[in-house]
Amino acid sequence: MSRPLIMPLAILALASLIAMVLSVGIGSVSVSPGDVVAVLMGDGSNLQQTLVLELRLPRTLAAFATGGLLAVAGALMQVLLRNPLADPYVLGLSGGAAVGALLAMMAGLGGFIVSGSAFAGALLATLMVFGLAHGTGSWTPSRLLLTGVVVAAGWGAVITLMLAISPAQRLPGMLYWLMGDVSYARSPWPALGLLLLVCLLVVPLGRSLNVLARGPMQAAALGVSVRPLEWTIYILASLLTATAVTMAGSIGFVGLVVPHMLRLVLGNDQRLILPACALAGGTLLVLADTLARVVIAPEQLPVGVITALLGVPTFLYLLYRSR
Repeated sequence: MSRPLIMPLAILALASLIAMVLSVGIGSVSVSPGDVVAVLMGDGSNLQQTLVLELRLPRTLAAFATGGLLAVAGALMQVLLRNPLADPYVLGLSGGAAVGALLAMMAGLGGFIVSGSAFAGALLATLMVFGLAHGTGSWTPSRLLLTGVVVAAGWGAVITLMLAISPAQRLPGMLYWLMGDVSYARSPWPALGLLLLVCLLVVPLGRSLNVLARGPMQAAALGVSVRPLEWTIYILASLLTATAVTMAGSIGFVGLVVPHMLRLVLGNDQRLILPACALAGGTLLVLADTLARVVIAPEQLPVGVITALLGVPTFLYLLYRSR
């Protein structure tokens, strides 16, 4: 990778590290950055080790992984549709994944079954959106976006129905999970591994994605296998979204805000944008989760509230610019 591509990634990696140190250090009991580093090196008091290693660091890493997964999924969908308003939340992928995960939770299942159900729901949502948008002809980006908005509304209705018929003892946890929350996230390592693996997979495809962003006809004329590449993007976006939803619930607008803002600053080279989205999306959600923990302490806000407060005005601004 050339130096112009490495420098922005190095800056974002440093920002990610600073955000995670702040997240681990801020709370009801503050831990200074020096003490955080000492704990990570194996020193520090027992209280500091418990706070950092057992409570705050797993949550911080889960927030980073979730934000990175959603941002990369949004960037892939925006390349596919050539539309900055596309993201897994708007296109209904998050809703489909949420329905799949909630069905498994209602049945009393957990672990990998919830993850598999979320992936199946996201994939079903993808097939529904693209199938309905295709119709008897071929889909267009605007038609696909409108279909996704309608399908997302349908998933919202299904989620409301499921909440209405759910057992009362399961309802509080399901509601809080739907608002987006990383406080009960399990081990972040599988999600971090998936994020790294997908970045390693899509970065070599950066040139093909750059060509695809100009349109499928031009991409085909330049020798890109358009259909296999499009289906690869569909499946990867579904997998990333399902993993993020399983990890932290339904968190909106990260996949919308982060890729678009990075394109305004860094340009539209997917070899740079995709790994940058992983770092910037993770940093954004780590900072949002830190704010959600401290803004009304000792109570906690769902992190989805913070991302929505950021994403809604950004979405309206993009709509205004696209007049």
